[in-house]
Amino acid sequence: MNYRHAFHAGNFADVIKHAVLARVIDYMKRKDAPFRVIDTHAGTGRYDLASAEAGKTNEWQDGIGRLLQQEARLSVRARELLKPYLEAVSAENGGGVLKRYPGSPRLALRLMRPSDRLVANELHPEDAKALKAAIGKDRRARLLTIDAWAALRAQLPPKERRGLILIDPPFEQPGELDRIREGLTEGLKRFATGTFVAWYPIKDGRQIERWQRTLAAIKADKVLAIDFFLRKPADPERLNGCGLIVVNGPYTLQDELDTLLPELIGVLAEEGRGYFKITDVFSGKSRVEPASPR
Repeated sequence: MNYRHAFHAGNFADVIKHAVLARVIDYMKRKDAPFRVIDTHAGTGRYDLASAEAGKTNEWQDGIGRLLQQEARLSVRARELLKPYLEAVSAENGGGVLKRYPGSPRLALRLMRPSDRLVANELHPEDAKALKAAIGKDRRARLLTIDAWAALRAQLPPKERRGLILIDPPFEQPGELDRIREGLTEGLKRFATGTFVAWYPIKDGRQIERWQRTLAAIKADKVLAIDFFLRKPADPERLNGCGLIVVNGPYTLQDELDTLLPELIGVLAEEGRGYFKITDVFSGKSRVEPASPR
């Protein structure tokens, strides 16, 4: 699968990934001590939703566009949990009409405090140049242009000893799932208390289930697999959903997901066909729920 992000920015997968990212950062800000965000596959930092690439798919219209249109229909608690994320998106557009979407590095900077730091790594030369234009003037940000997995090893542990590591490969090459597992294993050896968030597409549901079982060998306090399905993955050639592996996540996250995911399914998934699954990787126990009625 080739997931070049300019074609997919702001789609349902970005909404899920960035909503969770915002919740983790919001939790980390509860302590005064600074933290570091390390984004291994940073992309360009921001995306023009009127670009030729975005216009080829218009996926953002069924993602962030639909969420903003239906935000008022969400519960008060869901709107409260989404507020940091949606305020960051609004700030990217000057509070006006949705024209631009922030990638993970720019979103993180909008959510972080002056004392927190970001390391954003992007190997692709053109994307790295765009990333520099997007965040290079922010003194909290440091840019790298090396192999993502080398960057992961080189940046751990962060000197702050508090950190969030986002692993978001483009899935342009086979074996990315295995590389995620290896990256998590190596990263935790270097930074056992870090919070790691890894994104993956879901086409073949059985393949994902087999891979998730291999993650039980990871040495961490807690590993959650959060799978968001637009539809049942009956066609393995189609993008049927997306998932996040969250290692050492906030203790508050699962309760927040219990509120957010059913409502986001109701907004973003195919009518009556969407559902989510949360799996404790160590025990293998899963909970599957459909959309909340609206």
